[in-house]
Amino acid sequence: MIIRVPDSVNRTFPDAWRHCVGTGRIELALRRDYQDSLALLQREIGFRYIRGHGLLSDGMGVHRPYEWEGARRVHHSFTYVDQVIDAYLGLGIRPFLELGFMPEQLASGEETIFWWRGNVTPPRDGKEWAGLVRATVAHLVDRYGLDEVRTWPIEVWNEPNLPGFWKDADEAAYHRLYEVTAHAVKEVDADLQVGGPAISPGADEWLERFAEFTERRDVPVDFVSKHAYTSGPAQHVPFGSYQTLAPARDLLDQFATPRDRLKNTRLAGLPVHITEFNSSYCPDNPIHDTAFNAAYLAPVLAGGGEHADSFSYWTFSDMFEEAGVPTALFHGGFGLLTHRQVKKPTYHLYAFMARMGEGLLALGDDHLVTRHADGRVTVLAWAPVDPSGETPGPERHALRLSVPVQSGEVFVRRSTVDEEHGNAHTAWQRMGSPRSPRPHQLDVLREAAEPARSHRRLPAEDGRVHLDLTLARHEVTLVELDPVTDETPPWWDERRLLGREEPQ
Repeated sequence: MIIRVPDSVNRTFPDAWRHCVGTGRIELALRRDYQDSLALLQREIGFRYIRGHGLLSDGMGVHRPYEWEGARRVHHSFTYVDQVIDAYLGLGIRPFLELGFMPEQLASGEETIFWWRGNVTPPRDGKEWAGLVRATVAHLVDRYGLDEVRTWPIEVWNEPNLPGFWKDADEAAYHRLYEVTAHAVKEVDADLQVGGPAISPGADEWLERFAEFTERRDVPVDFVSKHAYTSGPAQHVPFGSYQTLAPARDLLDQFATPRDRLKNTRLAGLPVHITEFNSSYCPDNPIHDTAFNAAYLAPVLAGGGEHADSFSYWTFSDMFEEAGVPTALFHGGFGLLTHRQVKKPTYHLYAFMARMGEGLLALGDDHLVTRHADGRVTVLAWAPVDPSGETPGPERHALRLSVPVQSGEVFVRRSTVDEEHGNAHTAWQRMGSPRSPRPHQLDVLREAAEPARSHRRLPAEDGRVHLDLTLARHEVTLVELDPVTDETPPWWDERRLLGREEPQ
């Protein structure tokens, strides 16, 4: 069956997919490998915001209490904060601020999470916490300007519905924290953006109660945030995890939840930010390194903008230490990139999306077609996957499109990622899965990580090109159709390349 793509753009294609990307704790931005990876990401994809944990954790050194003249006083130091934010802005990306975790000397308990021990207990002194928030935000306004910081969303905490992230998952305590924090932010400037509740999947009932609490107490909320994952309980092995997956459609359903559940509340109509999403929530699940992951998430990136104002891939780099320092180059990390900037298949999915046009022509179960302002047409296509794991997915997937073009001929460029192409993970396994590849092996892996590319020229008939695509298992492919203006000189003749006389 040939799918006829409409002739005209029906609307703008939403680019909520590139609004934000996740990162390991922001302290890692002080490292060279991190900054090199982010620079590559920004050159080839270009996210607008970046979100990570740990802005107020001890590793950033902001909260510095001391004794002087018999009294407890607090000094706020922004040495590392400035270096991190300067690095972000210098690379063309803004911070999506997450306020957490609790500084140890302000914490009410000793409960922590992650290898780097982020404290997850409420503040023992609400006024001192408010002072910390106020001082941090005021410093950012002073350093970067009010107009700039007004564009930075400020999220209160992370996944307070989970006892690992917030002591006892105490909802009332989180509401108190949110109230104190939101008012502290607004004391700096009423137009700064603050929001929450940053819940994990499976806690959607928190949304209505958050809306009810903030209405009853007249607490400011400028956006709503939550997270989305589709994996089941973790099956742990040494330095790794395996999980079942729900169909990718479940991610889109999760994206849609806040608008649906809050439509009759005070928070109806507010921006919805999915501040974390991925297939698996484990930072050591090999699924993240595979072509399967790219094909699985392709329909999510293509359709997610229908349901949320942003959805932030967790995370851009494998420089990520929640479970400890990674034990191998490929270890199932969340990143679009490994350490040392080796691109994964899902990285290419994002890089392909970055080359799509602004005008939406068609969106189907296995394809997205857009048009650029200059007339170029781009097609993103993906092979279906079987998230149940019961089958490897179809070996071949055929897609036939009739695409409108604005010239008599088009130059067709195809870029492909699948199990064999644009897939350094496959090459790494064939190498013997070296935990710390040597320099020449890294060169081979970076080469293997590049998509397969081909090009041809196709004639148009009645303003259309017939595009027959056969996709391999777990393939994601980008096809770019450029109008041809032929400027070949009339004397050019390839039959004469070896100096033969002009053919009779």
